[in-house]
Amino acid sequence: MTPDGIILAAFVILLFPSGFFLLSAPAFLLVKLDIPEVTQLLRGLFSAYFLMMGIAAIIAAMASAAAGQLAFAMSLSLIAVAAFWGRGWFLRQMDSQLRARDAGDADAVRRLRRLHWQGMLCNAIVLVAFIGSVPYITRA
Repeated sequence: MTPDGIILAAFVILLFPSGFFLLSAPAFLLVKLDIPEVTQLLRGLFSAYFLMMGIAAIIAAMASAAAGQLAFAMSLSLIAVAAFWGRGWFLRQMDSQLRARDAGDADAVRRLRRLHWQGMLCNAIVLVAFIGSVPYITRA
């Protein structure tokens, strides 16, 4: 496989977690977040998204490095680091709001919804960046 083909394959690998999240996260806008089972499912969705994004970025970075595209591999490594860091931060924030909700804090559900929107916005930004980089992923 040519280096351009490897870069394109790495790009497609990274589109899978973003596409998965793009299709699944908006469904949670239709349900109340004061139901414990719903919020546990939402927490699992975010955990899986960040984990899949981090693993996919590592695989794509290794493929890019093997193809000799070190600059692209470094940018993919940064995406992996951001995904793993974001997973820890996001899940800590969500757990904090879940504990507050369970303790009777009336505003915790609103803050959970805000976290949900922030996560969807982050995914949208990443997806737009991926789509916008299509002309630059292969050499002329």
